[in-house]
Formats: sequence, C-alpha cells, structure tokens
Amino acid sequence: MAFLDVEDLAVSFRSESGEVRAVKGVSFSIERGETMALVGESGSGKSVSALSILQLLPYPMASHPKGSIRVDGQEMIGASEAVMHSVRGARVSMIFQEPMTSLNPLHTVEQQIGEMLTLHRRMGKGAARARIVELLTLVGLGDVEKRLDAFPHQLSGGQRQRVMIAMALANEPDLLIADEPTTALDVTVQAQILELLKSLQKTLGMAMLLITHDLGIVRKMAGRVAVMTDGEIVESGETARVFDHPEHPYTQMLLAAEPTGTPPHSDPTSPTVMDVRNIKVWFPIKRGLLKRTVDHVRAVDDISLTVREGETVGVVGESGSGKTTLGLGLLRLTRSEGEIRFGETALQGLNWNQLRPLRAEMQIVFQDPYSSLSPRLSVGQIVEEGLLVHKLGGNAAERRALIAAALDEVGIPGSAQDRYPHEFSGGQRQRIAIARALVLKPRFLVLDEPTSALDMSVQAQIVDLLRDLQRRHRLAYLFISHDLRVVRALANHVIVMKDGRVVEQGPAAQIFDAPESGYTRALMRAAFELEATSGGVVRT
Repeated sequence: MAFLDVEDLAVSFRSESGEVRAVKGVSFSIERGETMALVGESGSGKSVSALSILQLLPYPMASHPKGSIRVDGQEMIGASEAVMHSVRGARVSMIFQEPMTSLNPLHTVEQQIGEMLTLHRRMGKGAARARIVELLTLVGLGDVEKRLDAFPHQLSGGQRQRVMIAMALANEPDLLIADEPTTALDVTVQAQILELLKSLQKTLGMAMLLITHDLGIVRKMAGRVAVMTDGEIVESGETARVFDHPEHPYTQMLLAAEPTGTPPHSDPTSPTVMDVRNIKVWFPIKRGLLKRTVDHVRAVDDISLTVREGETVGVVGESGSGKTTLGLGLLRLTRSEGEIRFGETALQGLNWNQLRPLRAEMQIVFQDPYSSLSPRLSVGQIVEEGLLVHKLGGNAAERRALIAAALDEVGIPGSAQDRYPHEFSGGQRQRIAIARALVLKPRFLVLDEPTSALDMSVQAQIVDLLRDLQRRHRLAYLFISHDLRVVRALANHVIVMKDGRVVEQGPAAQIFDAPESGYTRALMRAAFELEATSGGVVRT
C-alpha cells in the first residue's frame, strides 16, 4: 500500500461569480521513500492539490466535490481536527514557497522550531533547545548558537529556507511536501538546498512530493513526475521517459519554454545614457547609548559602469551581493557617493526637485508583480500615476489614450485598464508594471529581477517583450538577476558582484564562456548543473 494515495480529487472554490473548479479529478500515489514531482504553471492546481493533503485550504470557501486522500490508509477529507493534528507536522510536513512570509516575523528561530517540538512531542525547554541545535546543524545553517535568537529578517533567503526545512523535519515526517522550495533563491543556494533535501531524504528515509515549475529541478530530484494544467494531470510517468519522450502537447511546450535567443546588437558608438564612476553605498552601523557610528555595511563599494543607448548591462550575484542597492543608487533612490552622469547631467548634488524632471526618463521595474501594484487602484490608475506626477498627457481623455497605447505595446488590451491587478496572472501583472514605466517614455530602465517570480514559459515571453521594446525604443537596461539563463538572453555586458564589489565584468560572451574568477566559475557551474539536467544552454 502506498503511503499517500490521492484518488479522483476535485477542489472547488466559491466566488462572487460562481463556482471555480481548481482541481478536476486528480489521482496519484507516493510510495515510502520515493520522490514524485507535480509540475505545471501558476494556476494549474499543483499547490491546491498539495494543500488538500493536509486540509489547509480555506474551508468552507473551498470544498471537495469528490475524491479521496489517504495517508497511510487514513482518510484526510472530512477527518477530525484530532486526526489532522496527529498528521500535520508529525507524519506529513510542508515547506512553503516563500519563507519570509511563512515564518512569523515576531518570533525567533528557536521559538518557531520549538513550537513544533512542544506541540507534537511535549518536549521541555532544555530538550527542545538541544533538538533545535541538532536540526539546524543537520540543515547546514552555520553559527547555530548565534542564529537561535535571530528573527527572520536577520537571515538571508537561503538561511530562512534552511530554517523552514528544519521546522518541517523537526518530527521526522514520513512525507515532506516541498512547494517551490528554491524559487526565490540564488542558483548556488538552490543547488545547496536541493543537495540538502536529497541527503536528508536518504538519511531519514522519507518520501517527498515536490511542487515546482522548474524542470531542471524535477529531473535532478524526482523519480516520477505528473504534469498538471488547468486542474488536471495531462501526463505522468517515470521522469526520464516523460522528459525524453513527452507525449502531451502541454508537456512538450513546457520543455521547450526556456528563455532563449540573443540580446540586440550593442553599438559601442551609441550615446552613453548612464555613466557611473566609483559609486559607493555604505550604511552606518551605530552602537552604544549615543548611537555612534562604529563601522559601515559596504553594500556597494567602488563600482564603475557604463550603459549605452540600446544596450543591456546585466548584474548577477547572490542575495546580499549589492545588486539591487546598486540599481537604487544609480537612480538616486538611496544615498550614494561617487560620480553618476545621466546623459550630460551630473546627478550627484542635485536635490529632489532638481531630480524630478529627470525621473520620467529613469524608471524601475520591481521583482514581484504581486506586491508592486496597488490592489486598490485599477490598472489605468496605476499606469496614470506617473503621468499625473510629471504633468504629462493633457486632459483625462488624452491620458486614457496614452495608457491604452502603453498597455497595447506590452500585450495587454487597452480596454482592460478599468480592471484590477487581482484579475490578471503574474505574467500579465509584470507586463502592466512595464507599461507603467514605458508610458513616461524613459531612456533608462532598471529591471530588478523582473522574471524571477514567473513561470518558465512566462519568463520567455517577458524576455522576448523586453528585447522587442529595446529594439523599438533604443532603451538602455540595467538588468539585475540571479537567473543566468535570462541574463544570457538579454545582456550585452555582465557585472558579477559579491559582497558589494565587482568580482568580474566584461562582454557577456566572455563572462559566460571563459569566466576568469573562481566565484564566477562557481556561479556558472551551479547553473550548468541544473541546466544540463533539462537540456539548457548555460555552459562553463
């Protein structure tokens, strides 16, 4: 008998417009000790199916019109709270996608893991603390004693994910559900987390249900795979067979949907849009009663770069390397030292009012399309904000026409401007964020991880869109990312950052094909290992 047996599962949600059928008759099983992957794009029903196993959906808004979920023979649908308490966290645990929102910001690492041990094992404080240290050591957190009193915001993304894994493993579950466990992580940290999960699975003998849209991870981790779209499993079987000989058109599309192509040609004689010399962004560390500055965090330390019209400079590095701070420093959105020239204008020394006329020409697109768009404003109002601030577009009718044109240019119907962000998919929201920047006719765009929260096929669409817009408008991009596939498809030049400093920089072909620094080679190697498993193009 399989440890987990899901049979003909259906999930529906009540909404104002009627019933939404999120999962439609899904069946799969997982044996003890094996890894199975559920693969598909956002909205395919993967996470809803996984959450149903632990009955974590928002009932009674969610319901199961039909189906059965059995954990070691015990039915979960309709089970009592006592039964669910004995299963959740003890026999079946779950790692959620975003550790920053899954961890309690008000509780320390010790408190959060200790809660699991207290609830399920009734451990005393001393025994719990010893077990917590053991778990954090097991997941490779490092400096464990110092981390016990740390809050989530004091940890990096990889460290938070390790804490989440430690919580999930606290009671040695029989089944671990990992919902996009590496989506928000750097490529090197991704590799570490995947190796950690494989090692822990072997040590503890647990089964794993892996929820992901990253096919490289699936081939590396899972023995079997089920491909989902529109609430249904359209293909399943041994991972090697499904990947090497996909039968369903959707599976074939997923396997082909990777950011490809080359960036528009870079002309070294094109006008310089942004020229930066020796920029520094240092944050003071203050201590003592009088809060004296005792040191500085050197977030960006002595970096120089040039971005020309129609050119993309890619900035890569791990979390905390200073990539985003560099982008904010160039736009004067955070205090910096050094020379920054936008065209012929020196930006350092200009006050807020003097910078304001230039803001329309220097725009930024943020990482998360879910949090960067106000849910209270319509799409038209979101795109219109910049026009109102910069007094562009004339009257309301003229502004509405400009908004429609900007939306049309990014592939969103201009007629959709009276709808709200929640009515759009993640990829559509990112297109709206790009339209918000484009409506002001900028010359320079900082793109801060604009594809990292998106499905693979949607990533490819956004990359194609950015290249097309660059060709049409001769835009200059500073493209910040930890995804080397996307950087290779967009960037003419690449800067590799670590601890606020440039490790290596040069033409993209040189950085990707013949990296000189050991750190750059390690980045490429980590990306290459995942790419090789899915037939990707990143090479060392």
